[in-house]
Amino acid sequence: MSEANTSDAAALRKRLYWHSRRGMWELDLLLIPFLEHCYDALAAEDQAAYRALIEGEDQDLFAWLMQRETPAPEFRRIVSLIQAHAENADNDPRRPV
Repeated sequence: MSEANTSDAAALRKRLYWHSRRGMWELDLLLIPFLEHCYDALAAEDQAAYRALIEGEDQDLFAWLMQRETPAPEFRRIVSLIQAHAENADNDPRRPV
C-alpha cells in the first residue's frame, strides 16, 4: 500500500470513528466496537451501508438498533450485523479476559 493510500485509509478510519460517536451513549456502545472489530472485514457494500447508516439521525439509529422499529430496507443487513456483534458474549467489555 502506498503512503498516500495509507494516509487516505487512516483519514477515513478517523472520520468513521468520529461519525460513529453519537449523542447517545447507547449508540456509542454499539457502533464503536462494531467499527473497531468488524468494519475492516465487511464486504464493500456492507462498508458502504455502514457509512450511510452513520449519517442518519440518532433517533432512527436508536430505534433500529434497539429493535423498536424496522430499519429502512437499505439498512436492514448492516443493522442486523451490528446487533449480532453486540449480542456476542465475547464482545461484553465487562467480561474478564
